[in-house]
Amino acid sequence: MNLYLENKRVLITGGSKGLGKGIAKLFMEEGASVGICGRSQEALEHTRAELGSELLILQGDVTSREDRERILREFTEEYGGIDILVNNAGGSNGSAVLETSMEEFEEAFHLNYLSAVGMSKLAAEHMIKNEKGTIINISSIFGRESGGKPTYNASKAALISFTKSFADEMIRHGVRVSGVAPGSVLHPTGNWQKRLQENPDQINQYVQQNIPAQRFGTVEEIANTVVFLSSERASWVVGATLNVDGGQSYSNF
Repeated sequence: MNLYLENKRVLITGGSKGLGKGIAKLFMEEGASVGICGRSQEALEHTRAELGSELLILQGDVTSREDRERILREFTEEYGGIDILVNNAGGSNGSAVLETSMEEFEEAFHLNYLSAVGMSKLAAEHMIKNEKGTIINISSIFGRESGGKPTYNASKAALISFTKSFADEMIRHGVRVSGVAPGSVLHPTGNWQKRLQENPDQINQYVQQNIPAQRFGTVEEIANTVVFLSSERASWVVGATLNVDGGQSYSNF
């Protein structure tokens, strides 16, 4: 299936490793012009060496308003605009609610939620002028049900809600907003890989008991969904956040 993504201008936050890196790789294979941003210049350069010199790398912290504005400005100056934004930057912190400081809750919301809101608003200003564009927010199945750490669950729930609200606002301008909620995914730099190495019996038991597909998801499976939703083949998907989880989630919507 031709997704018609040749020469589309794609910016991916948190793109130097894990899901972001896999998403960037697949967009590049589809012929898109891709830029990634991340905090570590070393990691960004390593990813460019692996994926190809045509990959644009932009160092910055998306929890910073100034960095968000600079990243978007440098990207649009390089490519002349933006067609697709993938808000992938995120992370997990804290533990049980009573053992987690308010500062950690605030950090989680800045990273997992407010950074995506800020980047979306900036990108949308460009997309409205062209009367087209796509924004994809990467949340989690734990934004719909408690499963991760409380800071993570709450901030990803906020992102799912924002996705629907912003989608309803933007579609009249020709801009589609939707989301992907991954389940447990195994990749070299992820928490599941670390936990699997530390306690393989326990983690394998978790998989057997909690994932009907009886295995972890892969980066490629998440990336495939993101790239499809970014294309015109998904033109009637507006405001939905799609679970991509091998049946792991308990929700039936």
